[in-house]
Amino acid sequence: MNDKKHIHLIGICGTAMASLAGMLKQRGFRVTGSDAAAYPPMSDFLMELDISVAQPFAARNLEPVPDLVVVGNAISRGNVELEQLLDQRIRFCSLPQLLHDEFLRGKEVLVVAGTHGKTTTTSMLAWIFHTAGLQPSFLIGGIAENFGSSFHLGQGKHFILEGDEYDTAFFDKGPKFLHYFPDSVILTSVEFDHADIYKDLDAVETAFKRLVNLVPRRGRIVAFDGATGEAAENASLERCLSKSFCPVERYGAGAGSYWQITNLRLEPSRTSWSVLQHGRPWAELEFPLAGEYNVWNASAAAALAANCGIPKEEIAAALKTFKSVKRRLEVKAEVNGITIIDDFAHHPTAIAATLKALRARYAGSRLWAILEPRSNTLRRRLLQSDLACSLALADEVVVAAVFRSETIPETERLELPVLAAEVEQHGRRVRLIDDADGIIAAIAPEMRSGDVVAILSNGGFGDIYEKLPARLRQLAAERSNQNTANAAGRS
Repeated sequence: MNDKKHIHLIGICGTAMASLAGMLKQRGFRVTGSDAAAYPPMSDFLMELDISVAQPFAARNLEPVPDLVVVGNAISRGNVELEQLLDQRIRFCSLPQLLHDEFLRGKEVLVVAGTHGKTTTTSMLAWIFHTAGLQPSFLIGGIAENFGSSFHLGQGKHFILEGDEYDTAFFDKGPKFLHYFPDSVILTSVEFDHADIYKDLDAVETAFKRLVNLVPRRGRIVAFDGATGEAAENASLERCLSKSFCPVERYGAGAGSYWQITNLRLEPSRTSWSVLQHGRPWAELEFPLAGEYNVWNASAAAALAANCGIPKEEIAAALKTFKSVKRRLEVKAEVNGITIIDDFAHHPTAIAATLKALRARYAGSRLWAILEPRSNTLRRRLLQSDLACSLALADEVVVAAVFRSETIPETERLELPVLAAEVEQHGRRVRLIDDADGIIAAIAPEMRSGDVVAILSNGGFGDIYEKLPARLRQLAAERSNQNTANAAGRS
């Protein structure tokens, strides 16, 4: 790769693509990129890296001709830049291929995979290794707040990365994580997701079975023990783990878990718990994050770190100082006692976990769920009833129009009136309002001090994260001015 000076990334604003861009620039390459639209946090991230982003896609973005083009997995035939590089026979590859060839060779690769919790668990694992002085490299599917970055190239022997089961590129429909050849794996969960590329749960399981089957005998798999949860989810994990040839250690609340979580305490400003190793007391852990699911994530990271020789005291100290990841229960604003939370919602299970975490952290508050059905799973009706059950965990529910609904066949598309009716069967009020501006106009006047607002989307959602706090401040100022005027009138 040393002969390549200029690398261009099509679809650079994807989290992984932006991270790869930063890594390539750190390696000394000239890096450019393009995308249809850029929005925070990745647009800000690329700006800080001084990486030029052309918008929108255009054939001229490949002039002068780059030495190599990385094609993001969201890019498909018909994209003007992709058609240009194919016509001109410009050299191209996928993100996972370049990541493996340029960065993973010669490293001990630790992959965090699963339907849920990958980004946070990867961030926790990287922070543990960093605070232990092991100088790891990492690549995370989000901005880890402890690092202020989604990537780092360290001098140590470990490379920690999030293993995504989504497809690799338009010319390689296999999962990205099969390119990483992990030495050890954390497997958090296996559920049906990515309905645009996986036909059913069997297809999802096949992908994870292949990942598990790649781990060498000298490696290790740390996997969630769902014995106390949903039987179907645990069965999926078991089927996937049956393909392993290395030791497997389970973590969870069950008495049979090798890493057993006990004494869980969810408090207003911190969460703490005990971990037993093979039935014997091992460590007392805590961090400032909310949510039972984050305890599972942290325990998985702690287990793999311990297997890599990091003392439990250093693991505990790292978790105690762990912050979070951008767009994971991120407090965006607090306006007159109203707390606005941004969460990267992509699946009914994740939405349920988020709302349960907020219930525990903000006990007694009125909880709002404002959903933009944007992920390829949420835009379809396959998990519609599950989504209704998840949303019903909030007190007030608002659902926006299905993002780019025209790209989903009508027979497969999420049926919003049916969804609303199902949520209302749980005793919750639901409002269907097309866009962010309409939502803000309708609900901002109703909000009161003590409310907690969970904005659930894996996209920009019409800048609602900035517009809603601004409107709340405006309303507060108007009320204050009116009160002043009324007082002056009475005097």
